[in-house]
Amino acid sequence: MADTSTTTTATVPIDKSADFSLANPDTLTKYKTASEISARVLASLKILCVDGANILELCAKGDSFLEEETAKVYKGKKFAKGIAFPTCISPNHIVCHFSPLPSDPESQTTIKTGDLLKISLGAQIDGFAGVLADTFVVPGDEDKVTGRRADVLMAAYLASEAAIRLIKPGAKNWEITDAVNTIAKAFDCSAVEGMLSHQQERNVIDGKKQIILNPTEPQRREMSTHIFEEGEIYGVDILVSTAEGKVRRVEARTTVFKKADITYLLKLKASRLVFSEIQKKFGAFPFTLRSLDDERKARMGVLECQQHGLLQPFDVLYEKDGEYVAQFFNTIALTKNGTVRLTGPPPLDLNRVTSEKTLMDDKLTTLIASSLKPSSKKKNKKNSDKATANGQASR
Repeated sequence: MADTSTTTTATVPIDKSADFSLANPDTLTKYKTASEISARVLASLKILCVDGANILELCAKGDSFLEEETAKVYKGKKFAKGIAFPTCISPNHIVCHFSPLPSDPESQTTIKTGDLLKISLGAQIDGFAGVLADTFVVPGDEDKVTGRRADVLMAAYLASEAAIRLIKPGAKNWEITDAVNTIAKAFDCSAVEGMLSHQQERNVIDGKKQIILNPTEPQRREMSTHIFEEGEIYGVDILVSTAEGKVRRVEARTTVFKKADITYLLKLKASRLVFSEIQKKFGAFPFTLRSLDDERKARMGVLECQQHGLLQPFDVLYEKDGEYVAQFFNTIALTKNGTVRLTGPPPLDLNRVTSEKTLMDDKLTTLIASSLKPSSKKKNKKNSDKATANGQASR
């Protein structure tokens, strides 16, 4: 199995005077480079997702592809690059974060024709991440995707397209929450309860501004209202279920973690060694236990780290058996020229996916059909009006 550790260490000193905002063209270039790598790796991995393929092996290949591709760019630069989010492949009712270890019973899980597969992964360049997720049905003899798989695919895809158009300067996070719920219900589905989308920054994929899906009443009360602003980056994670969206943590062991921004003096030597390796290799980004030097020691070492909050777990979540969950994740930038989709899944093949249900909300269907960027006509008219106003003012 390929080594999936990051290509450079995460201990490069930070230049606090540097401009890492979107006002610096180099920032957007790095975001786009990472995003293009993620899209290429996703495309390569999807080709390998065939009947009988082993999910563990595919996850390892996905991480290896991310490492290989990031190693090809910015050669000689003294900054970290590599994996922003390790490859996870979650079939059918498994909601997310399924990336087993060789020692897990789930390591023998294979893909079957007709499975609804969710693939999530991401690359990072100098701390600027391009993360994405796609959902598709493993092809077989059937040309069309119908029934509940089609319903949940359409619901998640349309909700995702609506969300990235609603996230714009001046808008509030609750507009996205409400729109996703409306679209999911139109297909007799539910957004997955409590799932979050986050603002992103350099070395941060879970920033302060958040969007919540299908919140419970306590979650709604606890969630702050956020207003989106120009110059911000968002990872927009939309998950929809054919059931009620009330997921549970069972069966598979958690294998994906992220270092938390707190300190604690670990008691066990094994824990200190593992945590030191995590700090050096992965910095602030999520990683899989497979990528540590010794899997057995890693499993032991993370226990104390997790107990004291040094590691944030990305638990494997499940829906009810027999149900389906679809996920679409886009990374977007709110630029002065409009919303830029940095990376995300390819458009859903609407000729292959046929649902008997339809979104009847005219406002949302019009929104989804609209362009992410302002049309050139609007821009030209605005410039023309501005020129006219300037001309009148100069008289």
